[in-house]
Amino acid sequence: MDLWMDIAAEIERTRGRPFEPRTPEPVGGGCINDAHRLSDGRTDYFVKLNTAARLPMFEAEAAGLALLREPGAVRVPAPVCTGASDGRAYLVLEFVPMGRPAAGGWARLGTGLASVHGRTGERFGWNRDNTIGSTPQPNSPDDDWVRFFARQRLGLQLDLAAENAHGGRWLDRGYHLVEVLDGLFTGYRPVPSLLHGDLWSGNVDFDETGAPVIFDPAVYFGDRESDLAMTELFGRLPEAFYAAYEEAWPVDSGYRSRRNLYQLYHILNHLNLFGGGYRGAAARLIDALLAEVG
Repeated sequence: MDLWMDIAAEIERTRGRPFEPRTPEPVGGGCINDAHRLSDGRTDYFVKLNTAARLPMFEAEAAGLALLREPGAVRVPAPVCTGASDGRAYLVLEFVPMGRPAAGGWARLGTGLASVHGRTGERFGWNRDNTIGSTPQPNSPDDDWVRFFARQRLGLQLDLAAENAHGGRWLDRGYHLVEVLDGLFTGYRPVPSLLHGDLWSGNVDFDETGAPVIFDPAVYFGDRESDLAMTELFGRLPEAFYAAYEEAWPVDSGYRSRRNLYQLYHILNHLNLFGGGYRGAAARLIDALLAEVG
């Protein structure tokens, strides 16, 4: 019970008004954190819990949410506070009641995402590391996107796969792909766009007014195509989303080839998080990419 008393006290301190919550209600969430709805009957909050060692993960998520909110183009839950108590880390967010998409809701998401991507940084990466799922995601700033992706995204996941005993010919071919990665970027040099970083359909919803909401990010500055590729990995979003994005900011003609690359990063992360069932998909993507670069 001390945990919830401490969370309530931190909400009071942050918001500057009394908060005496009722019993927290468990709500559906992902497979990494426990999630609860905490309310005093007037204001509701969404609370994520994990072990105390995961506090830096929550602090980075809160910073990422705040950054995604800055363009004001898509609704993003407001971070309220983070902390640790009784062996547990917590992240408190604005509670967003969800509804159904309004007419034009998916198109609004496409236009809004293009605006988010229009917020650019000076270098690729970010000023802090974070996580993709529960996997560490380093973000050391770099002027060169291909080098950044080779070292801090693809190469890192391949190293983790080796550590997790997922070796074999496919892994050797993955390391070869890292060496020839530049061949997928001939004539194309992306700008450092603000990315959600984990934009699949499970991290998109619509609020009670029908407006799009994005959440559970893995924020950094990178190639905007990587966000688009993730939206296609576990089932494409409705076509209205892509049409609106394309109208706002047309995608380079080489995206189709690089889509496999950006999806490979997430497939490898799923392999490292959830096991060998993703190895075949990773091998197929690596083979397809190597065929592209010759």
